[in-house]
Amino acid sequence: MTTATAGGADEVPPADKRPPERSERTAQPRPGRSVTGTRTMVATAFLLPALVLLGALVLYPIGYSVYRSFFDQSGTGFAGVDNYKALFTDDTIRTAVKNNAIWVVFAPTISTALGLIFAVLTERIRWGTAFKLIVFMPMAISMLAAGIIFRLVYDQAPERGVANAVWVGVHDTFAESAGYPKAHPLPVHPLKAGGGGSFVTKVPVRAGEPVRLPLVGVAPAKMPTDAKPAKAATAQSGKVAGTAWLDFTKGGGGKPNVIDTKELGLKGLEVEAVRNGKVVASAKAAADGTFALPASADGALLRLPASNFKEPYNGVDWLGPTLVTPGIIGSYVWMWAGFAMVLIAAGLAGLPRELLEAARVDGANEWQVFRRITVPMLAPVLAVVLVTLMINVLKIFDLVFIIAPGSSQDDANVLALQLYRSSFGTDADLGIGSAIAVLLLLLVIPVMIFNIRRMRREGRR
Repeated sequence: MTTATAGGADEVPPADKRPPERSERTAQPRPGRSVTGTRTMVATAFLLPALVLLGALVLYPIGYSVYRSFFDQSGTGFAGVDNYKALFTDDTIRTAVKNNAIWVVFAPTISTALGLIFAVLTERIRWGTAFKLIVFMPMAISMLAAGIIFRLVYDQAPERGVANAVWVGVHDTFAESAGYPKAHPLPVHPLKAGGGGSFVTKVPVRAGEPVRLPLVGVAPAKMPTDAKPAKAATAQSGKVAGTAWLDFTKGGGGKPNVIDTKELGLKGLEVEAVRNGKVVASAKAAADGTFALPASADGALLRLPASNFKEPYNGVDWLGPTLVTPGIIGSYVWMWAGFAMVLIAAGLAGLPRELLEAARVDGANEWQVFRRITVPMLAPVLAVVLVTLMINVLKIFDLVFIIAPGSSQDDANVLALQLYRSSFGTDADLGIGSAIAVLLLLLVIPVMIFNIRRMRREGRR
């Protein structure tokens, strides 16, 4: 059969002899192949090793931990939910739960806030890249190394701990420290204990008669660097003059109550004249130990107040029970603020500049641009950083284990550390340890669900 057209006659094959359309040929996959055309057996062979590893390294440990959490310490007796009850009745574990809540609230928030501030500020300075590199550098340090660093930073002794060295330096700038802790007189000296850590002369002093106030117990290395060799005071008419000095001769020699040439004056030592329990005059010793009191001191007892001998200010107990958790959080922020800054800076670089400039042209100041435009547009990036850090702090272990000393480790305890102590400590209880592991898993799951849903919403945009 043939058909004719205006341009000539073309033969059209019958319908039953025409080749099938392309859509009809490819509508159904061949047997044994997937939708993409890959053989099912080949795909299974490639995925099987990954599935085996996933099951062996993730699914099996989770399942076994859940199973083990329902058994007692020995693993032979069924304990039911007793291990889970212990999580909320044992004081040590409750402290760990409380500290974990503090970590989750403060550590990610502070790190993200600092990262946002650093990212915004460094965008406008010439050496912003160098600053970002310095802030990000702690991320290259392992948790172990960072813990050791901050254990030294928080050391109580100002000569070793940087934090207390700075704190004591600021304190001593505004408050005078005691000069001679542990200094005291010998029994043969003309001084005796006056109560409350002070020392007084055994007899009243007289004007015109030089007074000697010798002390011992001060290490020569602890003496003021500008102290001078002690000098006998010159008698002054109508005044009570004297000398306060360290009655100790380096290298041996010397006599008690006698000022030797190698003995130093107690510079800054405070001397008070006391009559009937009241201070009538006071003075401080010069570099050579000499001092002078007015005529009102005649007939009074001389007292060296306890403020001369109290222990010097030694800073803050950063690793004590009160501050150990904030101190460790500070070390975490030092490490992870750079991570937050880099991610936020990457998001900041992708913001449309025309919106920011349009807001400035319309009269918005920098704070309004930051609060109304920059932060809302960075919300997805901020959410990623915040959620990532929240998951990270839920399993924090290294910093707490290394920085917190044994005396305050219970006060700094967190769930991951308690999991280690319960599972591998001297009185290990794998039932309790497994229950803590399950609790950590349950705490992470909501955060992970939130993150997955957020990523799906972002993918649909």
